[in-house]
Amino acid sequence: MTSTRTLATSLMSLTTAALFAFCSAGQATAAPASPDNKDVAGVSSAAVTDTSGADYWTPERMRSAIPADVLAKKAVDRQKANPAVLPEQAKGPEAKIQGNAPQIQTKANASESPVSHIGKVFFTLGGTNYVCSANSVASTNRNTVSTAGHCLNEGPGAFATKFTFVPAYLNGAAPYGKWTAKALYAPTQWSSSGSMQYDTGFAVMSQLNGRNLADVVGASGVSFNAARGLAYKAFGYPAASPFNGESLKSCSGTATNDPYSPEFNTQGIPCNMTGGSSGGPWFIGTSSSGYQNSVNSYGYGTNSTKMYGPYWGSVIQQAYNTASSAS
Repeated sequence: MTSTRTLATSLMSLTTAALFAFCSAGQATAAPASPDNKDVAGVSSAAVTDTSGADYWTPERMRSAIPADVLAKKAVDRQKANPAVLPEQAKGPEAKIQGNAPQIQTKANASESPVSHIGKVFFTLGGTNYVCSANSVASTNRNTVSTAGHCLNEGPGAFATKFTFVPAYLNGAAPYGKWTAKALYAPTQWSSSGSMQYDTGFAVMSQLNGRNLADVVGASGVSFNAARGLAYKAFGYPAASPFNGESLKSCSGTATNDPYSPEFNTQGIPCNMTGGSSGGPWFIGTSSSGYQNSVNSYGYGTNSTKMYGPYWGSVIQQAYNTASSAS
């Protein structure tokens, strides 16, 4: 089971029709707050007490887990029905945390060979199994994974259970094992209202066979409050047609602001990845060895030619700091 605490509330505006968010959360109601969670202003967290994830996620269940596009659309519709305006993230000083990701040069806009620190995440919400993408990131605890906020929490609503990270997933194989989460973290602006502006979350994984995640698969450096309009390479495991989610894909290009929903403060790059790629990392530059600076978040329609990702400013940095330092 998962116990949750929400520490602050805020609402957002969503005026664009036909928003399509890739791989989302489910229909469960919010769980009660847990007195064991640490109070951190602006960050919501969930202590995961169900440790059965690794055993639960058989190859068959991993293959049948669905990208919850329909449920994401329902969350978007709720926001449209209750519009409010969020202030933009305050831009703090640029911050970079160096990682130890293997130096792997990959081809742009192509199918990719597995990358050790990038993988799929599987989770359960409302009794339904879902799938997203994720990445191991540099952290004090050496066990932190980044993904989209909607891959952790309904926004608003319950946090996920059975949250399991499978790095370098390929055709049902788990070459580095299945890592189960012990805590989930997201900006309160996401967990309380599902603001696409803050659609990022972080999971702290339990050790596997006595080892930390970063020591086994590596960990990407992360960057916050960077310049806009940078060149990125994004990775993910798109599972909705025409893809099947069984192998890693990538997109690359220079980021531009979302012209349809400027209130999201997001940026987009040319990309046709579909549901299941949500939460996959954006790296500054042209390879998976760059600093991570966003995640796959949403597109417009099933034939979208752009992937949009949240700007990693001070709010998302606070969620990262909290997860990174969690024991």
